[in-house]
Amino acid sequence: MSAPTMDPGTAMTTLLSPQGKRDPYPLYEALRQYGPIIPLGPGHLLVTGHQECARALREPALLSTDAAVQDGALPGWREHSSWRWLTKNMLFSNNPDHDRYRRFFSVAFTPRRIADLRPVVEERITALVERLAGLGADGAPVDFMAEFAFRVPMAVMGELLGIPEAEQPGFRAGIGAITTSLEPIRDLAQLLPGDAAMDEFAVYFSDLVDKRRAEPGPDIVSEMARLRDESGALSEEELVANFMLLLVAGTEAPMDLIGNALRLALEHPAHAERLRQDPSLAPGWVEETLRFDPAAQILNRVAARDTEFFGMPVPEGGKITLLIAAGNRDPRRYADPGVFDPGREGNHALTLSGGAHFCLGAGLARMQAEIALPAVLRRLPGLALAGEPAFRDQIVQRGFAQLPVKCG
Repeated sequence: MSAPTMDPGTAMTTLLSPQGKRDPYPLYEALRQYGPIIPLGPGHLLVTGHQECARALREPALLSTDAAVQDGALPGWREHSSWRWLTKNMLFSNNPDHDRYRRFFSVAFTPRRIADLRPVVEERITALVERLAGLGADGAPVDFMAEFAFRVPMAVMGELLGIPEAEQPGFRAGIGAITTSLEPIRDLAQLLPGDAAMDEFAVYFSDLVDKRRAEPGPDIVSEMARLRDESGALSEEELVANFMLLLVAGTEAPMDLIGNALRLALEHPAHAERLRQDPSLAPGWVEETLRFDPAAQILNRVAARDTEFFGMPVPEGGKITLLIAAGNRDPRRYADPGVFDPGREGNHALTLSGGAHFCLGAGLARMQAEIALPAVLRRLPGLALAGEPAFRDQIVQRGFAQLPVKCG
């Protein structure tokens, strides 16, 4: 799809189509022709610029989609358990609740704790690379997403949360259903699969919390349950809701990062060979993946009061749609932004959000990808695509449903 000339409304409609979700970047460039901030109907702005997205992510007057915001935007949402649970976690909350949640859970993601996890992550990845090699030993195609990209972060979150290894593969379908609930919807019935998954996860984590209270272990469920009981800082529902967030976000985001990084390696063999020979280049590769082809493509903010955004009036309740994947390719910020360059310096991708909502698990997600990609490339030098990748029907959190590969 070449960069079309179309009005902003048509571009956004196309972006939500299957074709647009497969390749949104020409549509972002079509929108960029209208400037870094684009009015789209009364009280609605689109943002394509890097500077403008970065400001919005740090602006206290612009709210995340919490329960109060949903009341004004999506009547009937309270009938759906997916969104009832989502609005009790730190991602879909604003102050004072957001600070309370984040402060409580930040002790689980300190730099020291993440560093201490590194040997465990390396061990899990080594085992999963060998498993991948075994599955593809006869030359049969293997789905990289199901058999590796998902299993890596699921194993890591299983270690953190104390989820038994035998139970981990069963979470993939539910996680996918919940992320679908984050997509733009026209019919509340689209929330039903997410509702069912969220209900199932809520029962699972409620039971897990009870088990860890009775028999504490080294996992953060045990630690956080004890802290909740001692401090009363969270309700039981809020504790369970944020455990579900950690599972879903802590699995989906690294899975998509690993999948996108691998696809880029297969498309850029010269860069991949340098990484294969020198794994110390992995941090630059991961940062450029986050910029060039991020999983998180769109974020929404809502004005808490009448305000101005770069001189443009935004009424209370006005919506600002941040096309952060477009911001990551803003030519005012990056030279040759449409070129994948893992040696690029000065990367400041918008993908992991910013300000108060900067991703709590960013360091852990980066570490997994930095270890996983060189390990796969070195163990499987003949790795190649075995068919056309299939994208999920999503744009807010865009990623592969399947990525078929041959192991060489």
